[in-house]
Amino acid sequence: MTQIRAKITGTGKFLPDHVMTNHDLEKLVDTNDEWIQTRTGIVERRILKDPDKGTSNLATEAAKKALEDADVDAADIDAIIVATVTPDYFFPATACLVQKRIGAKKAFAFDLSAACSGFLYALTTGGNMIESGRAKKVLVIGADKMSSILNYEDRTTCILFGDGGGAVVLEATEEEAGIIDYVHYTEGDEDCALYMPGGGSKHPATAETVAQGLHYLRQDGRAIFKKAIHGMADVSLEIMERNDLTSDDVAWLVPHQANLRIIDATANRMGVSKDKVMINISHYGNTTSGTIPLCLDDWKDQLNKGDNLVLSAFGGGLTWGSIYLKWAI
Repeated sequence: MTQIRAKITGTGKFLPDHVMTNHDLEKLVDTNDEWIQTRTGIVERRILKDPDKGTSNLATEAAKKALEDADVDAADIDAIIVATVTPDYFFPATACLVQKRIGAKKAFAFDLSAACSGFLYALTTGGNMIESGRAKKVLVIGADKMSSILNYEDRTTCILFGDGGGAVVLEATEEEAGIIDYVHYTEGDEDCALYMPGGGSKHPATAETVAQGLHYLRQDGRAIFKKAIHGMADVSLEIMERNDLTSDDVAWLVPHQANLRIIDATANRMGVSKDKVMINISHYGNTTSGTIPLCLDDWKDQLNKGDNLVLSAFGGGLTWGSIYLKWAI
């Protein structure tokens, strides 16, 4: 019996026009361009300044471009998954707003929350839908308006993140292509090393929670860095070993863009040279769920059919994982 796999047939991205540089941040917090670049690799990031626009706008525009790239009509999409931690609303899901705006009338839509690992989790979920035979075309989106939950007086977090979104179209194939394997992990972060304290059922929004700044992202940077630098590297090597891949077999490492030192450590652990690593953190910063699909769209003209890609991420939750896919277009 022929195995059905899920292959990427189109990619798209959307980035806000406004560019916030490290020099801009120097005017807001006690930091400087050299310090930020040395520790993160970030030079600038994009910010969605329009207060009337949210993550759904980023996701919708990225989705339209992915559909055009795949030459797929929105009416033929079976499901839409939006990975995000900055939804427009608690409900309806941001994916539902995207579904309406692009005219995907037969698609059911939902959001998935796994922080920086969100796109990988969503891609796996969409792939499993296709492999089961229940869906033929799935739109997977990673998008976040991180500026909406940043405290621009907190230099430990505001320097790291930007706004943006990316999307891919998944379609069924009988080729030895697409998503071949995946490994995902979770370690419940009861210490809350990376979280937003306010807004949920434990601390609903009140005048007091707003005054206390509970609706901003908080991070224990040292703890997260230590977990991430091992987690991403370990899981990337694991996916290679599970599939008998050598460093020569890997055409591209597609890492989550959180920190250049974490990316370098992952590539070194895999034995992959830097010229085979997709890196755009200098221009976009950490767009959370958006980083990996942004990379795929930025590099798509350099990809060849049959290329082995390893996608890896680490995020809040704690969540981390890796996907081995074979490029199909």
